[in-house]
Amino acid sequence: MAPAIDRAFIGAMHAARDNGGHALVLAYGGRAAGTLIELRNPLAAGRTVGHEITDGPYRYQNPDEVMHSLQHSAEQGLLTRNRDGRFAATEHGSAFLNDLYAHHSAVLAERWEEGHSAQLKRLIPLTGRVMKAAGDTGGQGWAVFAPPHEPAGSTPGTILLNRLSTLRAHRADAHAAAWQEAGLTVGEILAMEPGPDRDAIEDDTNTRAGVPYESLTPDERLTLLADLAALP
Repeated sequence: MAPAIDRAFIGAMHAARDNGGHALVLAYGGRAAGTLIELRNPLAAGRTVGHEITDGPYRYQNPDEVMHSLQHSAEQGLLTRNRDGRFAATEHGSAFLNDLYAHHSAVLAERWEEGHSAQLKRLIPLTGRVMKAAGDTGGQGWAVFAPPHEPAGSTPGTILLNRLSTLRAHRADAHAAAWQEAGLTVGEILAMEPGPDRDAIEDDTNTRAGVPYESLTPDERLTLLADLAALP
């Protein structure tokens, strides 16, 4: 599942960036706005984020640099830092996120919905069932991103995009659990070369990440793969 999800998600995000997304980010301050893109689901839903992101979705990055990026976005008026040190979107930040969701909707209406409506009609309920099952095994990254923000009126394209994003966080958590179970640190897993030890971690990752897909029948899993592969 992972390669199929990655291909569809990354392709869609690149299309959004190259067809007006970059200009949208620049209009809201460049890098300060860009920080909000990956955290769009919790922030757009009104949730706050804090140091837990350095142990979850940003576990491979320098924690000080991660928090500095959030602080920079706050200084530019897109985020506010609460008394407990957690960040939330300001009115200006929420305006950016609303514009971002609208932009994703427009791009994906052309990229996915035109000519692939049958696939989307199947993918939405299938990913919904996988998402529900993933809540039982998700880790710290999942806790940050789930549930994806799906306000009333969300288009099929944006719903699928953000579900795929959240499922990628589930797999990242599975990978972290696998190398932690092997007694490795972040530095050690980043430096590990290909070989039997790495293969064992990847196999364990696949086993852990695959659990939510057991909520689907074998035929449904094949449908999910085929429909993802049909998307441009």
